[in-house]
Amino acid sequence: MNVAKKSSFFENIRTLIYAIIIAFFIRTFILQPFTIPSGSMLPNLLVGDYLFVSKYSYGYSRYSLPLSPNIIKGRIFSRLPERGDVAVFRLPKDTNIDYIKRVIGLPGDKIQIKNGLIYINDQQITYKNYSDNYKYLTRYNKDVLKNENLDGNIYTILDLETGSLGDNTAIYRVPNNHYFMMGDNRDNSLDSRFIDQVGYVPFDNFIGKAEFLFFSSDKSVPIWKIWSWHKKFRFDRIAKKIN
Repeated sequence: MNVAKKSSFFENIRTLIYAIIIAFFIRTFILQPFTIPSGSMLPNLLVGDYLFVSKYSYGYSRYSLPLSPNIIKGRIFSRLPERGDVAVFRLPKDTNIDYIKRVIGLPGDKIQIKNGLIYINDQQITYKNYSDNYKYLTRYNKDVLKNENLDGNIYTILDLETGSLGDNTAIYRVPNNHYFMMGDNRDNSLDSRFIDQVGYVPFDNFIGKAEFLFFSSDKSVPIWKIWSWHKKFRFDRIAKKIN
């Protein structure tokens, strides 16, 4: 290997190392990509959505770091989640699992669900009938879609059944430094309503706030069917902000 080729080789290696360091820094401290594997956040997040989560939104805990080493006690540079945020967190029962849900209850809140309606500190959240067209849920009647208003943050939920398991609950009292999380697909979401399986989520378990989609793919359409790519790739969801 001559001097010029040797110099070029080491320059490429150095560039690659720099790129890895920059990517590691961005993923650890700024934005981390996640994909949606289930329909628990329908109609707002679809199976096959790819999104970015802002790591800086709530500060950093051990779960902000790859492999979650126990080198950060509590949170640093912390900022509290707000009611209505869509957030990614580690499941309290198994911190190897990432979940994504909406923040419904804050520390100290009294939460109860009655006939599918949420009551926070004895005040019912306000609802309005859904009126827009939603191309990805055409198989559902509009009656199962509702606009929920949570402290001025308005978003759409999917309410498929009356009297399902999570539609009528006991009273939950959110402990200090914990949050009550729910999926937007109210009858098909394993969330804080089910204390033995999810329960209240400690603030330290939060990874970040879901900000926007960067890609979306319908996994039910095979990628080899090139003539169906207009159905597989949801181009209108790219760069869509998450509400």
